[in-house]
Amino acid sequence: MSGATETAEIPITVDFSGGLEMLFDNQRRHSVSLPAVDANGKPATIAFLIDYLCKNLMQDPRAELFVLDNHIRPGILVLVNDADWELEGEEAYEIQPRDNILFVSTLHGG
Repeated sequence: MSGATETAEIPITVDFSGGLEMLFDNQRRHSVSLPAVDANGKPATIAFLIDYLCKNLMQDPRAELFVLDNHIRPGILVLVNDADWELEGEEAYEIQPRDNILFVSTLHGG
């Protein structure tokens, strides 16, 4: 055994819009190599991706603008390959190679 499973990564694209990009170094599009499995050895899901983004990609300390109680904050739309994540199983969706995950804030201050 080469141990490839433990170090395998899934190439995906993550986009932020509606102001969320400010939390991620003001960059709208990120190419991410996501670990293929979480700490428990289970396949990477959207829930795992959200945690990974907060710990590894977020540049702004205000994580509460993106997550609330370890879940995507209400008012943020999530699209998986241009489909509403509710149709894909929400946080339980298993990430696939070359997926495009889009996070869009619908909340605007004023």
